[in-house]
Amino acid sequence: MASLRSLQGRISRSTSTRELRGPDSEEAWSASPPRAPVQPTHRPRRGLRPEERDFLVDAVMLVTAVSVERLTSPAAGLPGLSVPWLVFYGVVVLGLLGARGMYGPRITPAFLDDTRRVVAGAAVAAMVISFLRLFLVSDEDAAAEAVRLWAFSVAYMLAARGGVRLAEVRSRRAGEAPEPTLILGAGEVGHLIAKRVLERPELGLRPVGFLDADPLEVEATSGVPVLGSPDELERIVVEHDISHAIFGFSSAHHDEDLALVQKLQGLKVAVSIVPRLFERTPDRVSLERISGLPVLSIYATNPRGWQFAVKYTLDRVIVLGLLALASIPLLLCAIAVRVSMGKPVLFRQRRCALDGTEFDILKFRTMRIREEGEPHEGLEGSIAGGLAPGGVEGGDRRTRLGSLLRRTSLDELPQLFNVLAGDMSLVGPRPERPAYVDLFVYRIRRYDERHRVKPGVTGWAQIHDRRLQRVLRKRGLEGRTMLADRVERDNYYIENWSLWLDVKIMLLTLLAVIRDTSE
Repeated sequence: MASLRSLQGRISRSTSTRELRGPDSEEAWSASPPRAPVQPTHRPRRGLRPEERDFLVDAVMLVTAVSVERLTSPAAGLPGLSVPWLVFYGVVVLGLLGARGMYGPRITPAFLDDTRRVVAGAAVAAMVISFLRLFLVSDEDAAAEAVRLWAFSVAYMLAARGGVRLAEVRSRRAGEAPEPTLILGAGEVGHLIAKRVLERPELGLRPVGFLDADPLEVEATSGVPVLGSPDELERIVVEHDISHAIFGFSSAHHDEDLALVQKLQGLKVAVSIVPRLFERTPDRVSLERISGLPVLSIYATNPRGWQFAVKYTLDRVIVLGLLALASIPLLLCAIAVRVSMGKPVLFRQRRCALDGTEFDILKFRTMRIREEGEPHEGLEGSIAGGLAPGGVEGGDRRTRLGSLLRRTSLDELPQLFNVLAGDMSLVGPRPERPAYVDLFVYRIRRYDERHRVKPGVTGWAQIHDRRLQRVLRKRGLEGRTMLADRVERDNYYIENWSLWLDVKIMLLTLLAVIRDTSE
């Protein structure tokens, strides 16, 4: 039985990560003998936890905000709230933020997502205060004072959180005090976890090694070593001062994984688990229980639903305003291209859009005409790992003006007309050439699923591409973004789409352009 399980584990990890092992047999559930409980090990605390720090920062900022609101109320012609009302408001805000998970352990806290929760939580608390005052004491100034209270608290809390988050990200990217992290399972998923964590130093995690009794040889390794087998868990945790563990897929039996979780908890190590169907697990999930058995219900976005019809309508409305604002930059760029490179001013290229339909994408020209005999990378080079840094295939034919236009993303401005024509959206997967699409569909898993929505001027994958290239440049490296990773992020965007996600991507795009321009 043990040899059969080992063989099943090898088969499971040697296939792609979407092919999962079947349920364990009843004999397997009963084969593992009971284990003695692990005695907790008292490990020294590393100081104030991030969630504790965030709570203290919010509490101090709320005290400051309500104090300033009360002191400045006479200048605004308002009597000001009494101290009990101010205390009640602060308690409601902190309670609402705590209920939204703001003060619990998180691996990837995002400032923009926290901003939405802070604004919403303070607004709900202000409405509660206003309603109670109108209902209990019929105060005609209740609404005006609630709005002031909301504005002061949001401004102070976001300013403090932004400063703390910026300092935290900078210190983590500088490699200051990352959490030593152990990855359980040295298969394809385990190495994928390690690579993603290494690409994101701002997470504050540092993968020190894998724990696996029978590590699989994978094609794309992360360079992280295998430290030992599950039997050596306690020694590895102590020697490497492990504070976080992430479960990938391994050949270990279900009961063995449960025992490892129990040991890690006893050793005061935080545990994260990658779900088996992670490729199809969107952000919107519901955890329910059927007679004690946890069940995750998945609620993915419907690209054919009315929400995307609203999105495409808003795209055109927003683009009309953007074209009015960008009319002068568009004219100046067109003149500059015409003077420096001659005709044509616009670069047109056939691309694939929604449901595989084709259209001509528009950009300002950034490269001189290819001369006879110049190298061209071709399809195979792109499949190997995406485009080279800067998105240039073969020889670099960019002019000085073209390099500037690309670095500032001004060459993308004519795509606003593609959005207005209905061929593209402001946010979505980047469109690709038909010849490439025909080849990628057969070589890149889930590639064709990108065409469920309109392509975008910017998108979730582009944001991560820029971030990865910036990390590599800071390390003195140059590299390519794997096309499979881009496709995975494009499908994540489609399956988790919301208007807020579009707003978030556009804000992150603006920040990325500013950073790239200033470098």
